[in-house]
Amino acid sequence: MKIAIIGTGAVGGYFGGKLAQAGNEVTFIARGEHLKAIREKGLEVKSIKGDFKIYPANCTDKIEEIENPELILVCVKAWQVKETAEKIKQVINENTDVIPLQNGILAAEELCGFLPKKNVIGGLCRVFSKIESPGVINHMGLDPTIIFGELDKAGSDRTVKIKNVFDEALITSVLSEDVESEMWKKFLLICSSGLLAVARSSYGIVRELPETRKMLNELFTEIYNVGIASGVNLTPDTVEKTMKAVDGFDYNATSSLTRDVMEGRPSEIEYQNGTVVRLAEKLGIDVPVNRFIYNCILPMEKKASDTGV
Repeated sequence: MKIAIIGTGAVGGYFGGKLAQAGNEVTFIARGEHLKAIREKGLEVKSIKGDFKIYPANCTDKIEEIENPELILVCVKAWQVKETAEKIKQVINENTDVIPLQNGILAAEELCGFLPKKNVIGGLCRVFSKIESPGVINHMGLDPTIIFGELDKAGSDRTVKIKNVFDEALITSVLSEDVESEMWKKFLLICSSGLLAVARSSYGIVRELPETRKMLNELFTEIYNVGIASGVNLTPDTVEKTMKAVDGFDYNATSSLTRDVMEGRPSEIEYQNGTVVRLAEKLGIDVPVNRFIYNCILPMEKKASDTGV
């Protein structure tokens, strides 16, 4: 399959690498020193499931150079989706499927604002990974998983075909009948990143201290309430399951937003706790923990944006 990975970072680098390793025709979109290293030395993936290298790797920094893609995985940061969508529009055809793998719940909706809705499939992923150095991806935890499905909750031949491609690449994937619900389940979990950033701590520390564990549970409960009020199909045990997921993480694990905030880079806070705050305001729901986290990170976000890190 002809596949384009837009954003060859921690997520796109891992999943794109696996797809290329399986023999698919993969084009990697990257930039800067990362792109230079991939061009010169290939894409190296260090993984707890086994290391591998893609060399040579077909890579570029120009989306317009992608030719007749059958599948595009959008793996840029959440705030880059709209800008990226405008460029994707130039290279897709009626048979191109586009799956966003961003954190948050807005990426598919934002893509549909620029692309024909028939081209967009809902998606998310679960993986602990990072760019270790230019050209090198380090997968540190979780079984890397892609969850995807039609936004209208209908089955389709195209999603079955994509599932087969993921299977052949030995990528764990789930074809969901309600991908909106799956996105919200991850949304609960990923919004804990803001609490870690404010506490400047790992999941292990935050979950073991009674004070921050209570905040964690309240944070999840607030988002659950917003989801239910928004008509999302979430089961009553969603918060409990999310807490159990956190308890299963490596003690020293953090998330990309946490690392971005702590290292002074722009983060996805507007697409995580910021989204919770805005939706809650529209619904008339109080979300004090999420609002506190969002407000605390805003000054750091402004500083990171102003310095252009």
